[in-house]
Amino acid sequence: MYTKLLEDIFSSFRPERITLGSLRGLQSTINGCSDKSWTQYLSERSNWGKKIAFGTRLQMYETVSEALRRKHNYARIALCKETVRMWDALGMDYTKIKCNCVW
Repeated sequence: MYTKLLEDIFSSFRPERITLGSLRGLQSTINGCSDKSWTQYLSERSNWGKKIAFGTRLQMYETVSEALRRKHNYARIALCKETVRMWDALGMDYTKIKCNCVW
């Protein structure tokens, strides 16, 4: 699904940057919603709320970033609200963040 989205994006334009992220739930958000079924996917705690398991996020980010680099020769990739551990696992330098909210 993500690779199809990348094909659609790059067939139309070349983005200035791409920021990858995953489902997360701040406790205040979880407390305030009536349908909490989506929280079943959140198994890890972080400073930015509950997150999907590390291994699942890693696999998602690897798939997309690899497709961006290999198929589109694109490397201006950042991560949204991720841990230093994740940045390190992906071989990315968090000190050079160029995402949509930190520019």
